[in-house]
Amino acid sequence: LKIAQVVVLLIAFLCVHISKPTTLTEYSYFEVVTVWFLVVFLIFFIMHIFRLQPKMPCINWTLTEFVHYVIGTILILIASIVVIVKSYGISGLVAGAVFGFIATFLLALNIWMSYKITCGSQPTGAAV
Repeated sequence: LKIAQVVVLLIAFLCVHISKPTTLTEYSYFEVVTVWFLVVFLIFFIMHIFRLQPKMPCINWTLTEFVHYVIGTILILIASIVVIVKSYGISGLVAGAVFGFIATFLLALNIWMSYKITCGSQPTGAAV
């Protein structure tokens, strides 16, 4: 799921970056948000590969990743809405916005799945 998120965000970034008019700065927000999310995902991935998370026990990594996904989902949704509204019928911008909405859906799905895994399987303590 995370690989799909990265691929969709990269496609969205490339669509908007290649086809944006040079005079409008509304699309720069979309580019900054997508690149920010890709860089932070890369940092989380490198930390997971090198197993650096157990070496920093003062940080709650589950909560950190959850907050990152919530903020990223909201920002990418806003950026996609801005791009679709200001697309002026340019097909590359429309495609970038559509991929932004797909990325928003994948991020929301990841939030829901991580919540279900973290909080959904706790015992209730009720005796049967």
